[in-house]
Amino acid sequence: MSPRSLTVRLALLFALLSFLILGLVGITLYRGLEKQLILRDDAALIARVDQIRTLLKDANTMQLIHEKPQLFRNMMGNQEGLLVIRFADDPPIVAVNPGGMAVPEIPPVSADRILSREAIHRSVNADGIPFIAIAAITHAADSPRDLEIIAGRAMMERSRLLSAYRQRILVLTAAAAALFALLGYLLVRRGLRPLSRLAAQAETVNVDKLAARIDAAGVPSELAPLIAALNAMLDRLERGFTRLSQVSADMAHDLRTPISNLLGQTEVALRQPRSAEQYETLLASNLEELQRLSRMTDNMLFLARAEHADTALERNTLDVSDELQRVADYFEGLAEERGLHIAVQGEGAVWADSMLLRRALANLIANAVRHADQGSVIVLRSTRDEGGVTLSVENRGPTIDAHHLARIFDRFYRVDASRGGSSEASGLGLSIVRSIMALHQGRWQASSAEGRTRFSLFFPDQAASV
Repeated sequence: MSPRSLTVRLALLFALLSFLILGLVGITLYRGLEKQLILRDDAALIARVDQIRTLLKDANTMQLIHEKPQLFRNMMGNQEGLLVIRFADDPPIVAVNPGGMAVPEIPPVSADRILSREAIHRSVNADGIPFIAIAAITHAADSPRDLEIIAGRAMMERSRLLSAYRQRILVLTAAAAALFALLGYLLVRRGLRPLSRLAAQAETVNVDKLAARIDAAGVPSELAPLIAALNAMLDRLERGFTRLSQVSADMAHDLRTPISNLLGQTEVALRQPRSAEQYETLLASNLEELQRLSRMTDNMLFLARAEHADTALERNTLDVSDELQRVADYFEGLAEERGLHIAVQGEGAVWADSMLLRRALANLIANAVRHADQGSVIVLRSTRDEGGVTLSVENRGPTIDAHHLARIFDRFYRVDASRGGSSEASGLGLSIVRSIMALHQGRWQASSAEGRTRFSLFFPDQAASV
C-alpha cells in the first residue's frame, strides 16, 4: 500500500479542521436558539396561566366557565395545548386536551405566589417530544373553594424547528468541509510546486555531474535551509568522490611498481636455473617489495578507520621530553647509518593519545631521516604556545618549493622523484600524521626555506579539546 501523498493529507486536514470549527459554531448557534425558544415557550405558558388566573378572579366565574368554554380553548392556542380547571380532588370543570395527553400530577403554586420558570415541570413523552406543564391555585370570586389550574404544552413545533436547524447545520458544515478540502488540495498542490522543482533538479545530479548544485532562487524561505543542506551534502560528496578517485588512481600507480617488480624478478628467475645464492637474493628483494605492500595496506586501513569512524582516543597528560626521547632512541640506529644525530629540546606536558602521538612523530622523523643531509642534525623541539603545545621536527636538506607544501600531507603525494623512490616509503606517512592531528582537533604545518625543513604539530590543551 503506497503512502498517502502530502497534498491529500493536508487537504483532508483542512476538511477536518473546517468541519470541526464550523460544527462548533453551528452547535453554539443551535444551543443559543434552543435556549431562546425554551425561554419563549416558558414565558408563553406562564403568561397564559396568569391570564386565566386573572380571569377567574372576576365575578360570575362559574357562569363564564359554563357559558364560554371555547374561550379557554382559544387561550391555549393550538392542538398541542393542555388545560384543566377543577376544584381540588374533583372532576375537571374545564378540560381542553385535543391531543389526548396525560394530565401530569404536579404540585400547584399557591394563589399568593407569582408564577416563575422554577415552577414549570418538564418531561418527554413517548415520541421524544418535550412537554412542559405548570399548576397554580386561584381564588374564584363567586365560590368559597379555590380552583386549581393545570396547563401544559407539547413542544412539537419547537422540536420540528430545531430538527430542521440541526439538519441544515450538518449539511452546510459537510458542504463547507468538502469545499475547504478542494481548496486546500489546490492551494497545497500549488504551494508544493517548489518541492517538485527541487526534486527535478536533484534528479539531474549523478556521478558525472557532482558539480551541479540546486538553485535556491525563487524558492520559499522555508526551503532555503533544506537546499543549503543539500548543496553542502553535494559539496562533501564531490570532495569525497574526488578524493576517492584520486586515492584509487594513486594506489593503482603505487601498487603497480612493487607488483611489477615482483612479477618481473620472478619471471626472470624462472626462465633458467639459478644458484641458491641468486634465489636468496631474489627472495630478499621480493621480501622488501612485499613489506612495502604490507606497510601500504596497514596505512590505508588506519586512514580508513581514522577518517570514516569515530575513533576512540585514550588521551592522557604525557611528558613531552620523555615522548620525544623515546622516539629519538628508536630511530637512533637508523640515523647513525646515515651519519645523522637526533637532538631533543624542550620540556612540559602534552594532552594526547600516547600511541598516536608516537606514530605521528615516528612518521615525521622517518621522513626527516630519509631526506636530511648526511652528517646533519635532526632537531625535535617542544614549545608552549597559547592554548597548547607545538611539537616540531626539523632537518637540513633539499628545500621544498612552496607550491608543494600545500599538498604535502595529501595521500601518495610526491614532491619529486628522488623523494618517492625509496622502497621504505609508502606515500602515506604524512597523510597519517594529518589524520592523527585531526582526531586531536590539532593543527599541522610544514615550512621549508634555505635548506631547512620543519614539520610542526600543535596539540591543544585538555580544556580546549573538550
